Amino acid sequence: MIADPHQLTARRLGIDTHAEAVVFLRKDSVICRSEGFTSHNRILLISATRRVIATLYQVEGDLLHRNEAGFSDSTWQLLELKEGDIIRAEHAAPVESLSQVRRRIFGQRLDEAGIHQIIRDVVAGRYSAIEITAFITACAAQPLNREEITSLTRAMVSNGERLSWNRAVVADKHSVGGLPGNRTTPIIVAICAALGLTIPKTSSRAITSPAGTADVMETLTSVALDETAMRRAVERENGCIAWGGAVALSPADDILIRIERALDIDSEGQMIASILSKKIAAGITHLVVDMPVGPTAKVRNPEAAAALEKGLMDVAGVFGMQLKVVHGDGSQPIGRGIGPALEARDVLAVLRCDPDAPQDLRERALTLAGALLELAEKTPAGQGRTEAARVLDDGRAWTKFQRICEAQGGMRVPPQASHHESLTASHAGTVIEIDNRRIARLAKLAGAPEDRAAGVELHVHVGQRVAAGTPLCTVHAEAEGGLTYALTYAAANADLFRLVAS
Repeated sequence: MIADPHQLTARRLGIDTHAEAVVFLRKDSVICRSEGFTSHNRILLISATRRVIATLYQVEGDLLHRNEAGFSDSTWQLLELKEGDIIRAEHAAPVESLSQVRRRIFGQRLDEAGIHQIIRDVVAGRYSAIEITAFITACAAQPLNREEITSLTRAMVSNGERLSWNRAVVADKHSVGGLPGNRTTPIIVAICAALGLTIPKTSSRAITSPAGTADVMETLTSVALDETAMRRAVERENGCIAWGGAVALSPADDILIRIERALDIDSEGQMIASILSKKIAAGITHLVVDMPVGPTAKVRNPEAAAALEKGLMDVAGVFGMQLKVVHGDGSQPIGRGIGPALEARDVLAVLRCDPDAPQDLRERALTLAGALLELAEKTPAGQGRTEAARVLDDGRAWTKFQRICEAQGGMRVPPQASHHESLTASHAGTVIEIDNRRIARLAKLAGAPEDRAAGVELHVHVGQRVAAGTPLCTVHAEAEGGLTYALTYAAANADLFRLVAS
């Protein structure tokens, strides 16, 4: 029997709380009564090797003994526990930086010290999901000004690891997102690396989309590379395509992204800080930003695009980064696949120069690769796209991509969904609009990106004439329930594709 009520026997409950640290205690336990613990309290947990602040949930009945603490899987791993270990539970110290969050909620601007204090506590795990939500919402409701964005970027960089490559030019490409299927990054990395450009690509998982580059690449090879594995791949092949979260580059970004995904919020200031903090931490010197613009894209009009471009350029300049924004057509998805495995198949088709590869994806990738080659002065101005096309067409890009995958642990075949059903045209006509946001929503309801094979496969594009009954897209799902869920949404949104009679 444990005499000290602060000491508890650890028990793994097998509950998946994703990344959130959670602990379960008996409501009538001695420690809850003596310390006044109630559900949703933040509690400091101390194991033999680690200290973690977790959110408390209380239980009744026989699930736990009075001297036991039950742990979610994520908390168990963070504390490095074994069954039967003894842990200590105490009140967590007050989080002083929450006063800064409250100031922001009431409309006051934050200085650099206040933002650093918040981000330091977020990374240290002192904020609950509710408190992070308050910070994100406060910064979205009253947009961050330029000074706050710069301070947020600097704070996110300083509270994490930084890479240095000892090379004058280290290149990368990033998309602001919002355009389903726009999976150009693997193609661009292969082209640029084949031409000798150093391009250590660190990518995020999906925030509000059906797939991020890391999600897509994970269907083809390993992406959870540590710094040693990243360096090994870059030294061998000039490039890699890795998940940034595995190397703790701007770890605050991954924490904030988890909440932004749940809220479906991606505000301009936080977007700029998210993009640039990861790139600065990764040691990038030259960056091309892909900015699709369209009525249902993330950036909806030229005015918004100009404002975002200025923000990116201004903040990048503070950190000495060379940056170029390339605007593109965001009126419809690019490629055919929307979802990790479906997008991976499009990427492979373009790299292999298959006759039926999606040409819009190929052209967008060549435009961006050309811009990056020119920005990095790998080719003369005006010749980047031509050189990029040459490398793609003669097979060097495909060979390089395979070698990068091998350097990251080996290449694999993307999975295929076991359930699928097509949506068809109710009448003959010309497709005049495809709603990016709702098509993305359809793919997510089918299970993407968590279910890697789930998503939407497009069969038509804007301007195409179709007959009645023509398949417009096919919904792919790994579970029958996911397919039904997505189809119910499609039935309630019959104008996902807008057709005019012809």
